[in-house]
Amino acid sequence: MVFDTDGVVTDTARVHAAAWKHVFDGFLRGRSTPFDIRDDYLRHVDGRPRLDGVRTFLASRGITLPEGGPGDEPGTPTVHGLGMAKDALFVEQIAQHGVAAFPSTVAFLHELRRRGCRTAVVSASRHCRAVVTSAGLMRLFDTVVDGNDSARLGLTGKPDPALFLEAAQRLRVAAGDAAIVEDALPGVEAGHRGAFGLVVGVDRSGTLEAAMRRAGADVVVADLAELAVTGRVAVRSR
Repeated sequence: MVFDTDGVVTDTARVHAAAWKHVFDGFLRGRSTPFDIRDDYLRHVDGRPRLDGVRTFLASRGITLPEGGPGDEPGTPTVHGLGMAKDALFVEQIAQHGVAAFPSTVAFLHELRRRGCRTAVVSASRHCRAVVTSAGLMRLFDTVVDGNDSARLGLTGKPDPALFLEAAQRLRVAAGDAAIVEDALPGVEAGHRGAFGLVVGVDRSGTLEAAMRRAGADVVVADLAELAVTGRVAVRSR
């Protein structure tokens, strides 16, 4: 079973959203209306690689910026500059306040592991391992696929299924025999496009169920406490 990180395993989606709002609102002042967490974040940024999130959101406002490069100062009016400003703010917040996991997800993971299910955690973020380690959950996953792997292997970000397919390959499970758990629309679409056996959407906001089902979710829940595991999980190796 393959889990997205932010918003599914750890309560860090809100930290990402707040960091994006701070950065985008500063940039948009005098240019456009403020960044809306319940709309702009969920529709244009959540679940995407950081730079893709910048491009997609700005395109929604009809704004185009130079790409810039990794050497740009955080906050420079370029795609890389805005992305780096957000990244620095996220890292600062995590360092100051730590990382909390969703208790229901932790309980669900323990039950899956007890019943023989192999598990992976996936994120477009390069900070995934640090986040999961800070939450004390690395022991509950057989493998991690994150933004560092994406850059090293040339994997395209969500809604492309490449990250999820890499996780399934590392688990030695065919996609059709694996389940995906996601809280972002691009991730749900990626699970569907990757032909995974089950795509579970987690709609903690209570606003995305219809959109998640259109994107390919087979099941939509508000919290993983709504799911139950019975019997022993049968996983066929590839």
